[in-house]
Amino acid sequence: MDREYLCPTKTTTTCFLKMDVIIESPLRIFNIELGITDINDNAPHFRRDRIELDVSESATPGERFSLPNAVDPDVGINTIKTYRLSVSEHFAIEIQTGSDGTKYVDLVLTNDLDREMRAVHNLVLTAVDGGVPVRSGTANIIVRVQDTNDNAPQFDKPIYEINMTENTPIGTRVIKLNATDIDEGPHADIVYSFTLYTSEKTQDLFSLNPSTGEITVKGNIDYEDVQDKFYEMHIEAKDKAPQPLQGQCKVVVHVTDMNDNHPEISVQSVKNAISENTPVGTVVALVGTSDKDTGENGNVSISIRQPNLPFTLKKSSERPAHYELIVSEPLDREIVAEYDVTLIVTDAGLPALSDNETIVVHLLDINDNEPRFTQSFYTIRVMENNAPGSLLSSLTAFDPDLHENQYLVYFIIEREIANTSMSMLFSINPEDGKLYALKTFDYELEKEFVFHIEARDSGVPPLSSNVTVHIIIVDQNDNTPVIVSPWRAHGSVVEEKIPRSTDKGSLVSKVIAIDGDSVLNSRITYQFLQVTDTTLFSLDQYNGEIRTMRMFSYRDPRLQRLVVVAKDNGEPALSATVTIKLSTVETAVKSYSDMSEVPLEYDIFSDLNLYLVIGLGSVSFLLLITILVTIVLKCQKSKSGIAAPPCRNSVLSERNSTIADSTLVSNDAYWYSLFLAETRKGKLVVRQPAPKGSRYIVSSLPRSTGLTMTSDSAPSTLQVRTTSNNNFCYVMSYNIFW
Repeated sequence: MDREYLCPTKTTTTCFLKMDVIIESPLRIFNIELGITDINDNAPHFRRDRIELDVSESATPGERFSLPNAVDPDVGINTIKTYRLSVSEHFAIEIQTGSDGTKYVDLVLTNDLDREMRAVHNLVLTAVDGGVPVRSGTANIIVRVQDTNDNAPQFDKPIYEINMTENTPIGTRVIKLNATDIDEGPHADIVYSFTLYTSEKTQDLFSLNPSTGEITVKGNIDYEDVQDKFYEMHIEAKDKAPQPLQGQCKVVVHVTDMNDNHPEISVQSVKNAISENTPVGTVVALVGTSDKDTGENGNVSISIRQPNLPFTLKKSSERPAHYELIVSEPLDREIVAEYDVTLIVTDAGLPALSDNETIVVHLLDINDNEPRFTQSFYTIRVMENNAPGSLLSSLTAFDPDLHENQYLVYFIIEREIANTSMSMLFSINPEDGKLYALKTFDYELEKEFVFHIEARDSGVPPLSSNVTVHIIIVDQNDNTPVIVSPWRAHGSVVEEKIPRSTDKGSLVSKVIAIDGDSVLNSRITYQFLQVTDTTLFSLDQYNGEIRTMRMFSYRDPRLQRLVVVAKDNGEPALSATVTIKLSTVETAVKSYSDMSEVPLEYDIFSDLNLYLVIGLGSVSFLLLITILVTIVLKCQKSKSGIAAPPCRNSVLSERNSTIADSTLVSNDAYWYSLFLAETRKGKLVVRQPAPKGSRYIVSSLPRSTGLTMTSDSAPSTLQVRTTSNNNFCYVMSYNIFW
């Protein structure tokens, strides 16, 4: 049985259990009261096993604090007998008994509290009953000591000394002050500030964070502006109590010098423009140097940045820290017209600082350069038939001088050629050197001109130079080829006769044309323009020989018409044509090659051709006599003039016969053009080379006799000689038999 369950109230210490007992036979009822005796089967316990108390550290000893009491369901001696407190220097307990016998306990402060020494006191309260065996229960008492503002903030040191270089960047931390307050809460929250002993200038340079105590730079610290070379700051730290307490310290910032001032250059005097012939040693400028720093930071040196300039620095003996800029080398404006002389001044600090100053020196020009042409020799090609006044070339000279020393005038140095002044043939613009032709040139008459052109400047005294000009007249294809063989009396139609028995490959005719142009434009080529039968005749395009490609047949017409065109090599090409009418005759003739060195025989003339041959021979003879006489007269006339050049394309005859100049162009042309007709008159023309190849003997033989002369043949001789001159004469020797 559990007494505490059966008798939950503790109003009395006794506990009775009432019952009624009924007995039958006889029926009887008995009232029974069963008394239950308590035993110590319950231990004391506190309603809260953790008791927290806040006690100010300013509480006085004797102050009492009520504690909750413990409970024990047992009764009598088995209930709570007493309380006990754990050992403590500052607290004790007092036990009181209520009217109902309940025991109460109070916590009593016995000594002063100091939160800074011990902020929390942990106590154990024990409740003990009087049973056997003894039972007990405990509760933890936590006493928190509440702070009071009884401690002032304290700095680590009363004086802080710091070294700082000038020009420390703004925002740099100087020091972080750490004042401490052993109080708690608001009593320990500190605010930092400058005291009235800190100057306004110092406060302008440094800032103080009121919460953290960090001092930073907020202005420009200049060593040269600090009188005593240090700054002094007085700092106080206050707590945030209603009646705050405070502590103070002093911060001394010693400023050290650094090389923060650039050296300076001052130009005292300068000559910005000097003549290019200024003598070496001339003073151009006077400069001074300075530096606001002291010691090594204020020691400066000066130099010229470019080591290859014609200037040097010399220290002045009259004024300290001053230098003279002088000319050290000869000057030439045409090489360098302007100099930028950069002076560098450097101090001895670490790191070194420097500054520079540029002095611009202009060189004034003198007339010390003669004009120069772009070429030493000008070769100008001029096409013949040019228009008078046409521009030939621009002969530009260059003078590196300036202004009037550079203005050039061009003119032709006078020279006469064949009583003709160069100024009559050419003209030059005196301002720009453009060369013009004053007349139309003919290549066939004038091949080249050589003269000099001078360029003169306008300096004082003037300087000049000249250049050689070689004018070459370039040939133009302005001469049409002239057909000189076969000879034509009237018009351009030539009538020839040829035996029908002519063999294959026989020479029918030879077309020879000449051209008065130069070599390239005078090269002649030949071709058929019209031909009756293309299978019967061939034409050599280079020498103009017309030969048979086969023998005549009875189907071939008796009359053959050949149109030959002679075309030169010009651009555009010029040409001339000749029409050859060939009539075939029934005459048996043996074929001989006209180029053979052995005689070829022809049959005796037929009666039908006899009169034709006699007529042609007479006309040819008279023509030859006339040509030879003309050539002899021209050659004699040319010999009378010593300075006259050798004759060109002229022929001298030992029998005083002359030939037209235009008929002799080449070794092959001269005898074809003159004596091809002889073969049509019954004679054979044979070319015989003379010794050294300088003379040709051309013989005309009767067709019936070959190389044997008949008794009634009258030979006439025409000699041909060649010379090596560009303008050449021919002397030809012919044996002509009639």
